[in-house]
Amino acid sequence: MWRRIARFILSYRIALSVILLGITIYMGFMAPHVQLSYEYASLLPKKDTVYQENQDFIKKFGAGSDVIVIGVQDSNFFNIDHFNRWDEMAAELKKIDGVEGMLSVANAYDIYKDRKAHKFKFDSIFPSRAQSQEQLDTLVEKLHTLPFYKGQLYNEKTHTYMMAITVSKALMATPKREKMVNQIQEVGNQFEADTGVKVHYSGMPYIRVVTSQKIKREFLMFILAALAVVIIILFSFFRSFKAVILPVTVVLIGVIWTLGLMAILGYKITLLTGMIPPLLIVIGVPNCIFLVNKYHNEYKGHGNKVKALQRTIMKIGNATFLTNLTTASGFATFLVTSSSILREFGLIASVNIMAVFMTSLIIIPTAFTFLEPPADKDMRHLDNNFIGKIIDKFVYVTQNHRQGIYIAFIVILLLSIVGITRIKSTGYMVDDLPKDDPIYLDLKFFEKNFDGLMPLEISIDTERPNGVLRTSNLKKIDEFSTALSQYKDLSPSLSLVNVLKFAKQAFYNGKEKYYSLPSYREQSFIFSYVGKSEGKIGDLKSFVDSTKQETRISFRMKDVGTTRMDDLLSRIRKEAAKIFPPDKYHVSVTGASVVFVKGTQYLVKSLFQSLGLAILLIATFMALMFNSRRMVFLSLVPNVIPLLFTAGIMGFTGIPIKASTILVFSIAFGISVDNTIHFLAKYRQELRLTNWNIGKSVVLALRETGFSMIYTSFVLFFGFGIFSLSSFGGTVALGILVSLTLLVALISNLILLPALLLALQRRATTRYFEEPFLEIFDEEEDIEQDELRIEGRDKNGNLLSETDEKDKTIDE
Repeated sequence: MWRRIARFILSYRIALSVILLGITIYMGFMAPHVQLSYEYASLLPKKDTVYQENQDFIKKFGAGSDVIVIGVQDSNFFNIDHFNRWDEMAAELKKIDGVEGMLSVANAYDIYKDRKAHKFKFDSIFPSRAQSQEQLDTLVEKLHTLPFYKGQLYNEKTHTYMMAITVSKALMATPKREKMVNQIQEVGNQFEADTGVKVHYSGMPYIRVVTSQKIKREFLMFILAALAVVIIILFSFFRSFKAVILPVTVVLIGVIWTLGLMAILGYKITLLTGMIPPLLIVIGVPNCIFLVNKYHNEYKGHGNKVKALQRTIMKIGNATFLTNLTTASGFATFLVTSSSILREFGLIASVNIMAVFMTSLIIIPTAFTFLEPPADKDMRHLDNNFIGKIIDKFVYVTQNHRQGIYIAFIVILLLSIVGITRIKSTGYMVDDLPKDDPIYLDLKFFEKNFDGLMPLEISIDTERPNGVLRTSNLKKIDEFSTALSQYKDLSPSLSLVNVLKFAKQAFYNGKEKYYSLPSYREQSFIFSYVGKSEGKIGDLKSFVDSTKQETRISFRMKDVGTTRMDDLLSRIRKEAAKIFPPDKYHVSVTGASVVFVKGTQYLVKSLFQSLGLAILLIATFMALMFNSRRMVFLSLVPNVIPLLFTAGIMGFTGIPIKASTILVFSIAFGISVDNTIHFLAKYRQELRLTNWNIGKSVVLALRETGFSMIYTSFVLFFGFGIFSLSSFGGTVALGILVSLTLLVALISNLILLPALLLALQRRATTRYFEEPFLEIFDEEEDIEQDELRIEGRDKNGNLLSETDEKDKTIDE
């Protein structure tokens, strides 16, 4: 098959190049249309119970998460100058496009009883601008008599104050969200400059926008960094601009195709999909290295350019196709998950990995047909003394110290198992951000002073119309809310009970001692006032459904992580079961915090399944390639040990298992097995040439493939290393851990795999290994020269063709 492919590529190289150019132009036209995601991708499948409960809750009560919060800690907050400046800031924020409303102590309202109209009225506690310190002090005393706001808008003990800004949900779905957030920050920065008081920002919309801005900046940075790394490494190895420009051209086409395909499919750039272009650069360059290396090696051996190119395609094309197939398979396993973000990542990555392979197989040989034959200086890298000495060391160790190799790897394996037992699994909303990042610091500010910001919602279904308004049920809700408010990770509750307590206090002329749940007798009077009232008290839709059968209790909570969250949810459900018997009530615990935690757990579980599927799939490919169960086992050993080693390192260093770190294993395994395929493919070719001399074949395979394995591993190691420059902890962990895994895999494939082959001899290398289901090109088989004509014209315009053993310069 590869004889025909080689002949086809070289014979129709112009047409294939034109097709590639056309596709690239189209993809380049589509690429600018790809958008940046500003939403947290849904990690849960739509059929999941937790997801459905949250969607049902949103339909009844609204999302309640489109709020940006601003906070300050100021012991002089109620100094007239500071307070008026805070009030002015609120007025400035209201003018920003996309800001729909806000609530803070400056515009907090009080409720008054209108006896004549039998309804409640509302009035701001503070005027638009305080006229004197005396007046302000009096009004502050009034504020402190209203428990409704304590813990919600201010913390008197720590002198912290919060402003909740409701933003337009429609605007948040457009690019204007960045401008809105930037304007909010500008207003806050001016307040800081005027008062000297630090302003803190948080809230789900704010975190999403600022995080997306970081992703946008890093997206371009990683592409440029990946290109810089591969250019430096390629030039260091080959010392030839041709050997640098061609691979860079191939991977740049891959980047354009990636962005174009994302735009066509409507996928957005997320923290995960944003890594695909630099990943393709890093993963695509090794294809080019193997092709260039083989071309130079072949040409150096016989001096015929056409023969060198066709043999390069036939020998390296097949092996490289299989290595790219295994790498793509590692990513493609994400397609079987129910997580949309993983499916998008898996599809784009796997398709474009194969596209980059096909592009390299066309562009590299085609370009070399038009270029001068490689000069001696272009092929000096084949005699790289430094790399050669390293390979000689590996050969010596595998031949003379196999027992030491086994002992070393057994020790590594045992230590890895010990480390694995120490691994913890957890995930936080902002755990990908460094501890000194402003987003992280501001979130911790609100957690410390207001018990967090992550929404936790509890819905209580009384299972009968008007059941919420029954006195017995209101008492149960109050008891439940009071019990949960004692939890250190939860804020004070906000529910219908709080509103009724506020209304009762107003009914008794604002006396603080009456801030309590109305009695049965008091309810009739208070509800009659509430029913006639307008605004926040009269409209209870955000707390009670239309049938008054179901109500909500809202909390804010700290970002406690998945482990503590499970314990917290368990305690909440036990508390609910004690107060609300399950046979009479249905209590649902939901909200963005619950969905995020369950989504993270689901994602980790899916990634474990994907890793298992990747190992199974790649093992199947190995079985088809080598037709030997023993050889499949031998090929997996040097690639599984690095995974265990990395997992052990995670355990010893305290790096937890979470979505970003478990991703390491599927990616690293799919890539590291490439070296195994190249080595075993060459090993089988040498077996035929050496008349089944296993020892000699191992050494020859190691000497030829060792150069390319080391070159490509250098690219991969430093290429993935660029992700350590990220401001996202998960991306940093991905880069460091994948680089570490690939480095260990390189050593394992260069030392352990040859040692096992030499030790097991005929027990592993059976005759079945010689006759695979998927044939890899036989070293001795060539295309007949009269079957292949690469035509061109010489400098005088005469038609010439390259069909003999002499090289001719071809000018098209």
